[in-house]
Amino acid sequence: MEFKIWFNEKVNIVNEYLNKIIIEKDNPQKIIYEAMNYSLLSGGKRLRPVLLIGAYELFGDDIYKALPFACSMEMIHTYSLIHDDLPAMDNDDYRRGKLSNHKKFGEANAILAGDALLNKAFETGIEAAINLNSKNALTVLKIIAESSGTEGMIGGQVADMEGEFNISSIEDLKYMYSLKTGAIIKSSIKAGAILAGASQDEIKALETYAEKIGIAFQIEDDILDVVSTREKLGKAIGSDTANNKTTYLSFKSMEAAKEDVEKFTLEAIESLSIFGDKSKYLIQLAKYLTGREN
Repeated sequence: MEFKIWFNEKVNIVNEYLNKIIIEKDNPQKIIYEAMNYSLLSGGKRLRPVLLIGAYELFGDDIYKALPFACSMEMIHTYSLIHDDLPAMDNDDYRRGKLSNHKKFGEANAILAGDALLNKAFETGIEAAINLNSKNALTVLKIIAESSGTEGMIGGQVADMEGEFNISSIEDLKYMYSLKTGAIIKSSIKAGAILAGASQDEIKALETYAEKIGIAFQIEDDILDVVSTREKLGKAIGSDTANNKTTYLSFKSMEAAKEDVEKFTLEAIESLSIFGDKSKYLIQLAKYLTGREN
């Protein structure tokens, strides 16, 4: 119950901030604001901003210094979902129980809404860095940019699309997961720690935590695509199979995949031992992510 209170408090703080970022204006391009907010404010777990704030809280008290960067991560994540759903990518009609952005606003506006959210993420982060006048904040922006680029999330999406031909082993698959899903999870954790002035050893421990929960999270996603329902998942199930995607279940049985989720989760928790009781919420968050239904 204590964890749920903590988690919901952080989600509410993030949602309150996100609600104020994109102001809808009555001008010729007004549809873009609506399309951006349609996806950004449609719910979701807010995992990445909560991870950033959770890491910051280990070392710092004023989480509002970290909040703009946390919300930047959510905007980057949302833009990636809009683009993932496009016909040229995963061709999904639903996201979070609603029509995908391109089904609601058309493909062109969905592409532009994703582009605009990526821009807005860095507008928000740069403004915060200027206000903080902090070298750490600039370092964080660089880390976020790298994690969402060709050596991170975008590179992972390319590897995913090419997976039918290039992913021939579970190690290939883990590499793709480490970029597509894991990179911005890792940068969220690292960003929070750096903003709060963590040491290199502390950052390293948190990076290990992020790497482990990133792979566990993606394996769980592969499992849910098979065993969940559209009502719980918020989108069509079985889309990986329909799109001939290579997933964790292409190499391991359902039972073995579930065992690996548990193994990676335990390894993530073990990496936090240097923080003692201060890491209790991050420990519970790791457990929450791999016990979810969507």
